[in-house]
Amino acid sequence: MLTLQQIRENREDIIARLKKRNFDPTETISQIIEADNRRRQAQVEADTMLAEANGLSKQIGDLFKSGNAAQANELKPKTVSLKESIAQAEELKKQAETDVYALLVTLPNAPHSSVPEGKGAGDNLTVYQHGEIPTLHENAVPHWELTTKYDLIDFELGVKIAGAGFPVYKGKGAKLQRALINYFLDKASTAGYREMQPPIVVNEDSGFGTGQLPDKEGQMYFVGEDKLYLIPTAEVPITNLYRDVILNEKELPIKNTAYTPCFRREAGSYGKDVRGLNRLHQFDKVEIVQIQHPDKSYETLEQMKDYVAGVLKELELPFRILKLCGGDMGFTSALTYDMEVYSTAQKRWLEVSSVSCFETYQSNRLKLRFKDNEGKTRMPHTLNGSALALPRIVASILENNQTENGIRVPMVLVPYCGFEVID
Repeated sequence: MLTLQQIRENREDIIARLKKRNFDPTETISQIIEADNRRRQAQVEADTMLAEANGLSKQIGDLFKSGNAAQANELKPKTVSLKESIAQAEELKKQAETDVYALLVTLPNAPHSSVPEGKGAGDNLTVYQHGEIPTLHENAVPHWELTTKYDLIDFELGVKIAGAGFPVYKGKGAKLQRALINYFLDKASTAGYREMQPPIVVNEDSGFGTGQLPDKEGQMYFVGEDKLYLIPTAEVPITNLYRDVILNEKELPIKNTAYTPCFRREAGSYGKDVRGLNRLHQFDKVEIVQIQHPDKSYETLEQMKDYVAGVLKELELPFRILKLCGGDMGFTSALTYDMEVYSTAQKRWLEVSSVSCFETYQSNRLKLRFKDNEGKTRMPHTLNGSALALPRIVASILENNQTENGIRVPMVLVPYCGFEVID
């Protein structure tokens, strides 16, 4: 979350940047400053009274030593009164601190200066596009028909077992899933990311640390009896490995990757956008996460963006990269790039990855710090990206590579899955 220091030192800049989200934080920030002023005033009063009380205690002690017990006893009630007043001031200070914190967590991250203005997805800026849109045969169909034709995925069987949005992968469909996971992990390892295997449930502190709580509570599956949440992405457990940790500058950057199943309730989703693999409650994803020095984070973001683009090129998929506008960004992000693959059968772009820099927003929530080379304690920047989410990648591979005689598998995946054609 934003810090009180950031708001006090850059109040107008923070307000201007937050307005890019079509959100006016002026009143909330005024309330934060007012609550912090109350905290400061209470602190001054407590310190003043404590100094007076300490002075009285010394005076009383000196009077007793000099034999003036009666005069010393006359001063004692005043010290009792001061202690009561100090306790009241401390309570006011504590309440003011609570008020400041409660207000700070309601503020989203301030967008980077390069984030374009805009209200929604239609205002995102296309910064790169690659590949030719394939021309399909006249009998081409969307992936939900292909998965039935070639017996790759059974959506109805998933409904029987768990409900809509929980598909069952079968035969070559299951092998294609496994091939993609292994390929994505191998690519990440080659790029210097350390592979991790985290829990797929997290506690409330972890959800808060990366910003899923309280913003996305309604979109997460909750295990009530144990007060645990099924993860929406590996970002949550991987980043929380460093909660309450102080790093050394020489340890940066930290680069981790993980494959996990991901769970999202997708409440309110309906219509054509949820057909087949387009929007699921459970899906597989490989995530890349970095903890980086603040001076290098945006250079790192560009590298992560280019890394994902390289993977998409190897998969032979036409794609574009969007810089998200202020109105379409996630709550915790300072700058996000979305990667979208073109589905020729559906005649539309499908989001397959987001790569984001969060600056110190998550570090502050996580209480994650590092000591720089001068011994100063600072907050690092956190970044993450999907590399990649499987459902829409699978959908695009199936749809874009379909022929009259079967579905061609991208060459880079053949060593992983063991077949060149799905027929």
